Amino acid sequence: MLAHDPEFARSRLNTDRDQVLGHIAELEREFGAIVASASEGAAGGDDEHDPEGATIAFERQHVSSLIDHARAHLTAIDAALRKVASGTYEICDICGGPIGAERLTARPASLTCVRCAGKRR
Repeated sequence: MLAHDPEFARSRLNTDRDQVLGHIAELEREFGAIVASASEGAAGGDDEHDPEGATIAFERQHVSSLIDHARAHLTAIDAALRKVASGTYEICDICGGPIGAERLTARPASLTCVRCAGKRR
């Protein structure tokens, strides 16, 4: 079972995709609960005058950021699945060189080689 085997890659990416979708659903429930608790609070959701407001605002922003990150990861997984289908899974989107089996094993949704990923930081 190698990272460059298309069936193995597709299976692993689909497993990761299912996990990310579950994580997004969980985070969205958590976000909804935070919003609901803030709107039911003593200050009527007014973060500025609620002693817990800063904490609630932080939690809301933190969960929102986690949702955004998970959605970005889902987008990368979907792009990697398209690359598997087109036969370009192991090819870097930037330089056209090989991504490398080690990188794809560690990060199956990688769209770029290590060198190009390092340049983007």
